[in-house]
Amino acid sequence: MKEDYAIYVFTGDRDLGDQWPYEGIEANRWIDREGIKLYYASPGGLNWESILVHIREIKPDYIYLNSMFSRYFTIYPLLMQRFGLFHAKLVLAPRGMLKSTAVQFKSGKKSVFFQLLKLMNIPRRIIFHATEILEVADIRSRFGDSTHVKEISNFPPIQKPLQNIAKKEGELSIIFIGRLHPIKNLDYLLSILLHVSAKIKLTIIATIEDEAYWGKCRAIIDNFSENIEVGLQQDVPHQQIEQVINDHHLFVLPTLGENFGHAIFEALSAGRPVLISDQTPWHNLLEYHAGWDLALSDTHAFVQVLQQVADMDDVAYQQWSIGAWQYAKKFSESSNLKEKYKELFS
Repeated sequence: MKEDYAIYVFTGDRDLGDQWPYEGIEANRWIDREGIKLYYASPGGLNWESILVHIREIKPDYIYLNSMFSRYFTIYPLLMQRFGLFHAKLVLAPRGMLKSTAVQFKSGKKSVFFQLLKLMNIPRRIIFHATEILEVADIRSRFGDSTHVKEISNFPPIQKPLQNIAKKEGELSIIFIGRLHPIKNLDYLLSILLHVSAKIKLTIIATIEDEAYWGKCRAIIDNFSENIEVGLQQDVPHQQIEQVINDHHLFVLPTLGENFGHAIFEALSAGRPVLISDQTPWHNLLEYHAGWDLALSDTHAFVQVLQQVADMDDVAYQQWSIGAWQYAKKFSESSNLKEKYKELFS
């Protein structure tokens, strides 16, 4: 979109929970990067006054809020606009945070927050961006049927040529990418693996967001027999994740809810079939030989699929690999997303 708009990105200088900033960045100043302006704010530079100063200096036509509950990147701008401190239009992307499976965590605080938003008439003053039809329903169930919602999918990553990986019968390498939080449901996957008879390698790419939950997962891992190997990789740079995906046969994410699931699409784009819950926008995968989207209540089906993929030989597996790659390619070519985003910001 940078050829059509002047884009400014204001963000933090580190990942959630990190003590140290990203390497190789300049904090607290605007920098040019590939045709856009970027500002990495240090913790000391994230406050009401500094955010308002930047908004007033840039004088944006639109401000895109990429979260639902962020103090600095959502709540402050919503209040600033409500108090008339700037006149830019606001577009808010909840990013799946309004799903019932997501709201159940810290539900008391979130309920109060929703009530305050409605009391201040904020939802009627902004545009919500949903990335799939179920998220439209989630937004309107929270804020009313008259809420202004635009449904547009996320831009997919640029698809690259398919890289094959050999497959032996009775062996399976699995990759899980997501936060170590109950909503990503890693413990569900671990419990299912106990019932699969094959030589399995599971790689977990994650940040430990919930120590208690990770402890629960570790307790299951400790009961694995020798046929299951588990490795945790934290703080993997995004540019390296593509290769890690390529080194595995199957992407698995039994999530309680995703509004898009970037990692799911990245796996499909790499030609890796996926085994996911039916709580994402990616459906009917079996029809395209791209993977499986299953109800979490059917644990037997998850076990069956994992055993099925583990038992595949190379010829059978390559058919699924090609199916996944073609599914992602078809999605990318049929979206017409750029024109839809131009309508959102006009």
